[in-house]
Amino acid sequence: MRSDRKLIITADDFGVALPVNEAIEQAHCSGILSAASLMVGAPEAADAVERASRLPALGVGLHLTLLNGRPVLPPEAVPGLVGPDGRFSNDAVGFGIALYASPRLRDQAKREIEAQFGRFRQTGLPMDHINGHRHFHLHPVVLDAIARLAPDFGNPPLRLPYEPYAASFQANRDRILGRLAGSLFYAVQAHRIRGWLANHGMKSNDHVFGLHDSGAMTETRVLRLLGHLPEGVSEIYCHPATRRWDGPDALPASYQPEAELRALLSPSVKARMGAMGLKPLTYRAAVS
Repeated sequence: MRSDRKLIITADDFGVALPVNEAIEQAHCSGILSAASLMVGAPEAADAVERASRLPALGVGLHLTLLNGRPVLPPEAVPGLVGPDGRFSNDAVGFGIALYASPRLRDQAKREIEAQFGRFRQTGLPMDHINGHRHFHLHPVVLDAIARLAPDFGNPPLRLPYEPYAASFQANRDRILGRLAGSLFYAVQAHRIRGWLANHGMKSNDHVFGLHDSGAMTETRVLRLLGHLPEGVSEIYCHPATRRWDGPDALPASYQPEAELRALLSPSVKARMGAMGLKPLTYRAAVS
């Protein structure tokens, strides 16, 4: 573990909708947001890329998407990955098992992942990091594809979705059993991924916050988390938006995207980080 504290502030789902893109630009220019994860096949990905091209200090990474979205390849090229509507499955567990068991699905998934890496290359943006929608980058098939493709992009850091129980509970004081169960599950995954990272010469964060409170990274929660931030490289990730929207890509009803945007723009949060000597960093800057 590193002996200092570094912090990455990331917004996921860049490109999914204009309200998300607007929030990311605002939070980076006027707030604490330092990174964003781009869904290259999302409806407003082109708008996201245009905004990112004006924001050279924003660390834009690849948000690999094999769930809850549309493929970059034509649906007929990946028929096993999509339903009749041309969209990926929403069932992470069922799809994950099928993907592991089926050579046909594995081949289609690897080609889709390669296409998403290729689409990111076409943006001309440097790849700051790699992660997966709903953390599906932890799947062995996805990791295998990342290991093959990432070296051509300079081996960007990979998100390690491990939220330590002690810091998470001390900051929030709720959902004791849920936080414990989640921390134990991801601790096992983190042990596996750390070995994979070492074998492939890739780096990562040490901890992530937002895993157990997805969609609820409000000003109060972020301020409490800052007070319990462990040593090492931590990432706080969120899903900000200027407003809600309708359609198949809409955020879950339980999410608070406007409140998360207010947290990223909060003078109190910015002041607390300043008092702690924390500057929001991109992934590559934080782990270098």
